[in-house]
Amino acid sequence: MSLPTLHPYHRPLGSTGLSISPLGLGTVKLGRDQGVKYPNGFTIPDDDEARLLLRQARELGINLIDTAPAYGRSEERLGPLLRGQRHDWVIVSKVGEEFDDGHSHFDFSAAHTRRSVERSLQRLETDCIDLVLVHSDGNDLRILQQEAVYETLARLKQEGKIRGFGLSGKTVEGGLQALQTGDCAMVTYNLDEQGERPVLDYAAEHGKAILVKKALASGHACLAPGVDPVRASFELLFAHPGVSSAIVGTINPVHLAHNVGVVAKILSQR
Repeated sequence: MSLPTLHPYHRPLGSTGLSISPLGLGTVKLGRDQGVKYPNGFTIPDDDEARLLLRQARELGINLIDTAPAYGRSEERLGPLLRGQRHDWVIVSKVGEEFDDGHSHFDFSAAHTRRSVERSLQRLETDCIDLVLVHSDGNDLRILQQEAVYETLARLKQEGKIRGFGLSGKTVEGGLQALQTGDCAMVTYNLDEQGERPVLDYAAEHGKAILVKKALASGHACLAPGVDPVRASFELLFAHPGVSSAIVGTINPVHLAHNVGVVAKILSQR
């Protein structure tokens, strides 16, 4: 009996013209094991393990991959790991946050934004990144209204270096503003936190893309005995028409297959 896959359930990434799987693979764990908020420690996979994980994800129908300069060596590892497969993947990266010597720092200037995207293109060995999100420090409105990052991303889109742009933010106000002129908002939405729901509502009404981060509450989701927290989490997410895809950062092949099976079952019943 063949395993369920997400191939039949690909959907539009807002109005970008891209088609994505309802689950995306987050890759912070391919590049960074410091300063990450997971309940259990983990070992960064070596290249062979990472290659197997990516192949498994692709076979299960996942075509969305999420990375960032702040994810340590994630981007520079993905470049060689995805060689010859670029057309199989929709790649999301970020700008604004850098992670060095165990600490994050932020730069939303025009010069840094452009430099960061050029560096990501080089590391990922591609001439175009599908989606670039502003990695917010929490001051969403200040970043969007007072920094040059968003207009710089709009220019890079016109130049063909990126296909779409948006904000990975932390506030409703930021998400709503980001969607007015951008293509996508990445929001936190899970069993514990649903405060950003108005951003999902706006996206559904205006044909914009929503990517959900912390969909499983970074592995912290706990419910009553006998209730599968993964199923309950994805039921919540995919009940909302605004959700394009949920980014889940697992490096465990069993968890990955389980997540895909649960999502495929939920979507097959819609």
